[in-house]
Amino acid sequence: MTGALHFPGMRRLRLSGTLSGYLARQYGFWYASFLFGLTGVIFLISTVDLLDRLASKNASLGVVFRMVLLKLPHLAIEVMPFTVLLAGFTCFWRLTRSHELVVTRAAGVSIWQLLAPVLGVAILVGIVTVALLNPVASVLLGRFEQMEAQYIHNKTSTLAVSQSGLWLRQADQDGQSVIHAQRVTSDPVVLYGVIVFRFGEQDRFRERIDAERAELEDRSWVLFDVLQSVPGGAPKTFETLKLTTDLTREKIMDSFAPPETISFWSLPGFIELLENAGFSAVRHKLQFHRLLAIPLLFAAMVLLAATFSLRPQRRGRVGLIILGGVLAGFLVYFLSNFVFALGLSAKIPVILAAWTPAGVSLMLGIAMLLHLEDG
Repeated sequence: MTGALHFPGMRRLRLSGTLSGYLARQYGFWYASFLFGLTGVIFLISTVDLLDRLASKNASLGVVFRMVLLKLPHLAIEVMPFTVLLAGFTCFWRLTRSHELVVTRAAGVSIWQLLAPVLGVAILVGIVTVALLNPVASVLLGRFEQMEAQYIHNKTSTLAVSQSGLWLRQADQDGQSVIHAQRVTSDPVVLYGVIVFRFGEQDRFRERIDAERAELEDRSWVLFDVLQSVPGGAPKTFETLKLTTDLTREKIMDSFAPPETISFWSLPGFIELLENAGFSAVRHKLQFHRLLAIPLLFAAMVLLAATFSLRPQRRGRVGLIILGGVLAGFLVYFLSNFVFALGLSAKIPVILAAWTPAGVSLMLGIAMLLHLEDG
């Protein structure tokens, strides 16, 4: 008798492992299918958009395809929450329609046991996305930004932050200027410990200007306590000196590398550099925590998909269930953009803005599944 009771128990454990693998494979198949399909649609839309933007720039078709391919991994990451939601919805809906999940539930398997392998796949995909795919996508997006600046925007000013301080290059009617500052305040824009290297035609060095500080005014830098050095001439001193520029505070802030072009692993160091240089790092902090929250967000998408697709499918209600799932996805997207905007404007803390969409979606999914499980 004891052996008879033990044998079915062992058989059930093996069946549980088999069932978990089956559910994980089913979800993985639908996730890969939707990701491939959505990426293909994005590729076509991006190609048409870039062809239109580059129509008057004399850019070859090869340049267009190269730019699209450089940006494609970043766009694929952006649509991954929808991919996770759609894959979960389709996987559970088909298993319910074929009565496979009905039979499994009748055998005494709970919703949480059914969801465990799918949640595991979604979380694993999120970790791989953050740790491996994001660094690659950020590098490629950075190259896309460079090509976009070259072919579309024709930017002439660049800015970089390093351990030695702030480096800024600008162009004017007389040539190029490279400005270095040890530190800076962003509102208003004031540079301290300033050195300016000015170059003329064919990058010929013209002069060096040292100043205690430089204040950004309307279309000019106003330098104070100035020492001007010219090759072959005696140094000159000035109380103030104006240097023409087309920069504004907004242009300087926009010249920083966008957070999306910086790898997840490099963001903490870049945030520290920005703060040491005197600039706000809110955008980059928000991006860092947003990436950290991706595995949790993917798990929340699976739970939301399950709440709509695991319900009994009565005749005439399938369309409403599908519509409800799609609306839930767009609601999460709207909530994400809304709280991110609040975080960027410093209306709410960065951590709260980054983690709220995933946290709220997760709690909503758990609550609805608890209600479904308990009847």
